[in-house]
Amino acid sequence: MRQTFDETTDPSFGARHLPLLRARMAEQGLDGFLIPHEDEHQNEYLPDANERLAWATGFTGSAGAAVVMRDRAAMFTDGRYTVQVKAQTDPALFERFDLGDVARYLEGAPQGAVIGYDPRLHSPDALAQLQEAASRAGATLKPVEVNPLDQAWGEGRPAQPAAPVVPHPDDYSGESHAAKRARIGKAVAKAGADAALLTAPSSIAWLFNVRGGDVIRSPLPIGQALLQADGRARLFLDSAKVTNALPAWLGDEVQIEAPERLAEALDALAGRRVMIDPALSSAWYFDRLEQAGATAVRAPDPCAVPRAVKNAVEIEGSRQAHIRDGAALSRFLHWVDTTAQQTLPDEREVVEALERFREETGALKDLSFDTIAGAGPNGALPHYKPVTRTIRRIEKGSLLLVDGGGQYLDGTTDVTRTVAVGEPSADQRRMFTLVLKAHIAMATIRFPPGTSGMALDAIARAPLWHAGLDYDHGTGHGVGSYLGVHEGPQRIAKWGTSQPLLEGMILSNEPGYYREGHWGIRIETLQVVTPAVVPEGGERPMHGFEQLTFAPLDRRLIEVGLLRPDERAYVDAYHAETLAKVGPLLDGEAKTWLAQACAPL
Repeated sequence: MRQTFDETTDPSFGARHLPLLRARMAEQGLDGFLIPHEDEHQNEYLPDANERLAWATGFTGSAGAAVVMRDRAAMFTDGRYTVQVKAQTDPALFERFDLGDVARYLEGAPQGAVIGYDPRLHSPDALAQLQEAASRAGATLKPVEVNPLDQAWGEGRPAQPAAPVVPHPDDYSGESHAAKRARIGKAVAKAGADAALLTAPSSIAWLFNVRGGDVIRSPLPIGQALLQADGRARLFLDSAKVTNALPAWLGDEVQIEAPERLAEALDALAGRRVMIDPALSSAWYFDRLEQAGATAVRAPDPCAVPRAVKNAVEIEGSRQAHIRDGAALSRFLHWVDTTAQQTLPDEREVVEALERFREETGALKDLSFDTIAGAGPNGALPHYKPVTRTIRRIEKGSLLLVDGGGQYLDGTTDVTRTVAVGEPSADQRRMFTLVLKAHIAMATIRFPPGTSGMALDAIARAPLWHAGLDYDHGTGHGVGSYLGVHEGPQRIAKWGTSQPLLEGMILSNEPGYYREGHWGIRIETLQVVTPAVVPEGGERPMHGFEQLTFAPLDRRLIEVGLLRPDERAYVDAYHAETLAKVGPLLDGEAKTWLAQACAPL
């Protein structure tokens, strides 16, 4: 029976599957095996066929890892999944640690232990740290030719996806793929390389102006490409994905080939310099290039920053997608504030309602991720999604946190709203307002060119820090243009990247507060970096953010007395703009409700 990974995943997976894995490990002489969440393309969201970590452990989050030894095992997750991992994995089978502690765990491996890894699943950057840690313990990391987990999974493993790859018109992309290939080819040559090996699905989709459906909730095609410095390219795709329109769309300068030809193509690169990203491409590619006699030029994916810097067409498309999505969300919030307050639906019904309103736009291609609806205590789980065992009904006196987004041809959305069910308490109002102050701080910040998101993160957290509070996730992530809802290299977080925030980059703004066992609060909108201009009376040019998301905040949760005059003015201006942009798309009771929801504080 084929296994899919949704609400059926549970802690019993470990008890059933670890013995199967350990038997295969023993056949290969392995004392341990590393299981990353990432797949062969370093995807965050995976096809069911690549959900190896979920199969072995039961954990379905988008960030994690496991180390399975002969007599013990460990599970590693980040702060978003502290509660989820407890619910989905068996504590009798897995010790639990922070995701940053994998190397430290390997330092405790038995001397002489041989720990296997699949070189197709680990980037060389990540692998180097683990190899050093194992070496300090006197253990060895050994690449495997055949993944023992894949062997153990056997016939129950789902088939690899083969969704059609279709053109993404220039009306949405704003630049032809020929122009992109020429531009990126020049960057490859400037880096001293003859070609670039691209393995990230988002880069494939962006560079060739195509979209697919191999990755859940993201219109991405799984494949690889070799881009020459002159702009010509070889694109390796399963023939089942190649639609009739694709060859003509790509033209004579792009050769479509079967994935089985990739190894041969790499072997033919002897003596050539090949640009490849050690953070995104797996160690297998580096090993193959070395064996072929090619030189790997380690450099960031040359498509990453150009993809993140949206052009005028993409920015305008995002504006329109968000207005359309904002109307759907406003209809949903009207439903929550009226019908749901009386019927007190469960979380699954809340999710279905929001998805129905998005579908009614007639433009929705897919969700941008599985909708999160957390009632009461479930709202305290930042990446919670309603599953059979945990579904709650919303309750009077509590909060409902809803986080969702849509994939539209002209843009990708991601928005979170927290609403009161019944009359909110003074404590709920205070906490919501502190999160709102954090949100406003990031929405209104000005910063000089060259500033990274890491440098801005503390500005959002300051109102919460001042009150002795914090949240265990980043303040903002990059977002694609009808691509992934999580897109690098830009982000706003305590940790991570020194990548400057550049004009045209889209990021989320999502501070929060989570009281475990009670409720959670998050306010999220998307915003785009504006051109750097000298503010009136200033001396230096400064970037800022233009708001893209428009949907009302729950005014019942705002403690106006905690807001400064400028913060109160921001809320009123934001609501006025929401009414002006979204209001014309509504009618009847929903339009009347929106006018009341957007009234001045």
